[in-house]
Amino acid sequence: MNEGIEEFSQEFLFEIETAVKKEEPVSIITYVLSSNGESKLKHLIHTVLAKYGREDLIELLFTSAKELIVNATKAAIKRVLFRELGLDINDSSQYDQGMTSFKENLVSRKFPYYRRKMKENGLFVKVTLSFNKDRIILLVQNNFNLASREEKRIREKFIHSKEFDNLFEYYMKYGDTTEGAGMGITMVEILVAQSGYDRHLFTIYSRRSENRTVARVEIPLAEDYIPRRHRYQKWLQEKSRSFIE
Repeated sequence: MNEGIEEFSQEFLFEIETAVKKEEPVSIITYVLSSNGESKLKHLIHTVLAKYGREDLIELLFTSAKELIVNATKAAIKRVLFRELGLDINDSSQYDQGMTSFKENLVSRKFPYYRRKMKENGLFVKVTLSFNKDRIILLVQNNFNLASREEKRIREKFIHSKEFDNLFEYYMKYGDTTEGAGMGITMVEILVAQSGYDRHLFTIYSRRSENRTVARVEIPLAEDYIPRRHRYQKWLQEKSRSFIE
């Protein structure tokens, strides 16, 4: 049982226990993650992993979840600020202007204000854990699409992070202050790789038709389980072979 569990309501504990027993996906909505929210998230992850005897994955999933929630929260706060300044986040020149103000305003003492403004603007972060005996999927979602500059920056982070096995080496070469050092994305990818999994099991993408952005981490539990990414790559290869034939 997790430390601090006595702080949780019986209703919360019952809902988690029931969902895990039935292997039903569990979602948590957050704005700016509090210490209590962190405790609930850790309890959820611990309960799921304990069901399959894989408590060794707690650090990987909990750290990944926290880092991705921080990234998603920053993205939401950015949109609050851009709206307040009357700036278009998809306009390149206005984006640079807004980012200057964003870096100046992103301080912890303003988080209560941004939590309220996120709610007023209908912005939130949704964390979902989907699981069965074969795999665990962590989803961290925003209810908006990525801006073009954000997509470009994320692609760069994925490309650059593949050159390194640890965060220190990465930071020494690519750490910058344009939007933070991008350590969240890099940390998750390196954690996935250091845990013995394919880096490609961590992805970030926008579902434009659904107006949402998703950070996805899929961790196999069964040795014979084929992740979605690998199934898709196999399908592409077979389709290409069929076309050539």
